[in-house]
Amino acid sequence: MKFETLSELRSHIEQLSEKKKPGKEIWVCGGPGCVASGSVAVAEEFRKLIEKRASGSSGSFWKDLTVLIRHEDGHPKIRTGLTGCMGPCENGPIVHVEPEGWYYRKVTPEDTAGILDSLLEGRPYKAKSMYGSDGKPSEDPRAESIPFLSGQKKMVLGNMSSMSPLDLGDYLEHGGYSALLKALETMTPEEVCAEIRESGLRGRGGGGFPTGVKWESCRKSPSDKRYVLVNGDEGDPGAFMDRALMEGDPFSVLEGLTIGAYAIGASEGIIYVRHEYPLAVRRLSNAIAILVESGLLGENILGTGFSFHVEICKGGGAFVCGESTALMTSIEGKPGVPRVKYIRSTEKGLWESPTVLNNVETWANVPLIINMGASAFKETGSPNNSGTKVFALVGKVKNTGLVEVPMGTTLREIIYGIGGGVAKDRPFKAVQTGGPSGGCLPGFMLDTPVDFDSLDKAGSMMGSGGMIVMDDRTCMVDIARYFIDFLMEESCGKCVPCREGLKKMQMLLHDLTGGRGQEGDTERLKELAEGIADTALCALGQSSANPVLSTIRYFYEEYIEHERDHFCRAGVCKGMFHVKINEEKCRVCGQCAKNCPTRTIKLAESGKYRIEQAGCIKCGACIDICPFSSVGTVNEVSEDD
Repeated sequence: MKFETLSELRSHIEQLSEKKKPGKEIWVCGGPGCVASGSVAVAEEFRKLIEKRASGSSGSFWKDLTVLIRHEDGHPKIRTGLTGCMGPCENGPIVHVEPEGWYYRKVTPEDTAGILDSLLEGRPYKAKSMYGSDGKPSEDPRAESIPFLSGQKKMVLGNMSSMSPLDLGDYLEHGGYSALLKALETMTPEEVCAEIRESGLRGRGGGGFPTGVKWESCRKSPSDKRYVLVNGDEGDPGAFMDRALMEGDPFSVLEGLTIGAYAIGASEGIIYVRHEYPLAVRRLSNAIAILVESGLLGENILGTGFSFHVEICKGGGAFVCGESTALMTSIEGKPGVPRVKYIRSTEKGLWESPTVLNNVETWANVPLIINMGASAFKETGSPNNSGTKVFALVGKVKNTGLVEVPMGTTLREIIYGIGGGVAKDRPFKAVQTGGPSGGCLPGFMLDTPVDFDSLDKAGSMMGSGGMIVMDDRTCMVDIARYFIDFLMEESCGKCVPCREGLKKMQMLLHDLTGGRGQEGDTERLKELAEGIADTALCALGQSSANPVLSTIRYFYEEYIEHERDHFCRAGVCKGMFHVKINEEKCRVCGQCAKNCPTRTIKLAESGKYRIEQAGCIKCGACIDICPFSSVGTVNEVSEDD
């Protein structure tokens, strides 16, 4: 259906809201984690069973069901499609039942019949219910009874558990394009800019610059040509927030982009997506085609005289192209390197024209603000940090996945409340926020609010939303080495501080983790990092010091152990530790001996287990498996060992 006027779109949205929804819906998560765990096979089995039962005696019930399957095969009797990521990646495949709101975890094809039977009987399928607060399958598997889901406030991700990404009717039924309709019908471009500014929305890509201020600056720049850009070049290790939005709810990003174009007076938009996200590219391309066909993109949108065209540009995988000016030079067909920002992009950006660049999540917030109003939007979040933030919670945490929480939620609430705590109940050591350019925060900072200002003050940063949890088996010097290796590889090499400074930091860190540390290496590292932070050209270089500075700040003693004693307490840096069993703590359970690949752990005359050091390869398997923490690392061992 093509919408020619504002009234046609308004009438269609009203009809959808009045339309009676199906009695039941079964949604199978199509996020990458769930697909890898077998969600396609689960969806196929649902389709087969529903078809079979629809032709039986209870057919009237089963014909009301809608099942979501991953591939779109155009089957005439059943709705096909794919949800976005539902969030609990650790527990996939996830199945979501509406209108009951039940969530099931680790569903297999063998579970589908039981889930369908439970629907017919009006009860949850408890065998695969998601876990409640007691760590057991919930008696009432609705979101409010599941800690991973109840601790969240899904504003940006809210539609992805019960909507097909490329079904425009679905998106409209969930309130889609009502924000664009409101903006075009009742607001001037200046009023849209003012509403975004009043909302306090800050850039979700990591910089946290006020979005409305950026828009107003661009609108006021004297030019006949302006651009709006989407930064989908998500390069942080462990981050997949923007990917999830582009794949699971592309229309929300495009609606926000269209509103932004109307607000600043742009007729062209470009979505810059990293080449490694082929499904996101395909989804966005298909969504653009659907919107053009529906009259919501292109010339004279809804008869208003406002025209807007969108295209996609695929990045080559360079991390530095996440920086605004490097991204723009890459779109222009030049090497993706930053430029000095003595002139802002809102004055001279892409092809020397005024340009607004925001990341994927920022654009997805725009329709929410226009619909609910700036005042209502600011009710969520903390002072100067309004709204929610989406995080990829990964690492040594029990419940990994995609989470969305109000700004100001503490690290403790996210890691222990939503994430369920550290995996295997090991001691918490640190959490790294902000990607490779972020910082590592220790246990005594778990009550730090997660917002731009608090994380910056703590020596880390928000970044795009990666959050990596680490346990006591993590070496903080090795973590700094890992991220400096990554940043060294990704540096464009344009400026001396980043090009030469990162190389020198990399050499020092490799010496420290390789047992070649020398007196004073830690102080040299600190001086180098501070110098790079003060003098590098772009944000990548300036923030590249964060992994080193934060780990030295909070884990100084580990650096000194690597430097002076050539000892790694975490048992990570090869050749810098010995493994020893504390016989006083040993309960003689035998787990260490059973899991030792070299069979060098044996019962001693004392009746406790002991490690024969000559055969130990220091793999750490015994440390990881011991349920009583009786196995650990030491710098030296006695002759008895």
